[in-house]
Amino acid sequence: MRNALIGLAFLMVAACTESATPAPSSTAAPLAPALGMYGTDAHLAPSTPDAVLRYADHPRGVADLRLPAGTGPFPLAVIFHGGCWKTGVADRNYMAPLATRWQQQGIATLNVDYREVGDGGGWPGSFADWKAAAGLIEQVARDYPIDRDRVTLVGHSAGATAALWLAAAQGGDGPAGVREPVKAHGVIALDGAGDLGRDQPAFDGLCGFAAVAPFMGGPKDEQVERYAAISPDGHPPHVARVLFVQAVLPSPEQKTLAALGAGGAAVEVLANLGASHFEIITPGEPTYAKNEPAMLGVLRGE
Repeated sequence: MRNALIGLAFLMVAACTESATPAPSSTAAPLAPALGMYGTDAHLAPSTPDAVLRYADHPRGVADLRLPAGTGPFPLAVIFHGGCWKTGVADRNYMAPLATRWQQQGIATLNVDYREVGDGGGWPGSFADWKAAAGLIEQVARDYPIDRDRVTLVGHSAGATAALWLAAAQGGDGPAGVREPVKAHGVIALDGAGDLGRDQPAFDGLCGFAAVAPFMGGPKDEQVERYAAISPDGHPPHVARVLFVQAVLPSPEQKTLAALGAGGAAVEVLANLGASHFEIITPGEPTYAKNEPAMLGVLRGE
């Protein structure tokens, strides 16, 4: 299992380092890693989504809804995948085993795809997708047995930026204009950055190439206003809880943690030194099992 995870990390780094220029969408296809990389228990094969919901008219404007057994109402986890924001590295499919595991634990999941650098994403396209995808929450709560008061925004790696950004209010300088925070109970950031400006070196190191600057349209010293517009400094998440489950990335700086809590959130960081970027999201891995109770606590609104 550990060798498979290392192999996945190698493939992702290799895909990212082929060129500093994102490949055109016509030649880059999202990777669909082998299911065996995600766990040793055959029951962890991804379940068939109960619905595939569309939030935009481009090919990646979809999200997979999975509902637990029973009558509900169920908590809802809205999940955003990683992939260094570069087309061709990953898509929502690699988060499907985690979504399935949570489904088995009584959590409804909405596993979101979105555009990245190379197929219309980056600033502002990815943000526009995240905003539009968040609109599905109300639709799902209306049409399915969802507890609207127990919604958690979840992001792995690059997807953590989506979860934190959606939970914060935005002004006219933001990538999607003036926007109220998405009503949510909590945010779970899985090996993600707390502030792109401060965490750029660590995040680029994780990806193995310069990921943040292409996503933001330039480095921080050239795009000061853009980085400030999405920083938790002045734009804290408006949720009750923020949980970081880190592995390769270090804990956000104390200044970042303070900013993230300025909106009233209780902020917690669980460090997993020596764990891989994928072990923390892989059901069946000991690292995932160790962190699952804390994650389920946030997801269940505890």
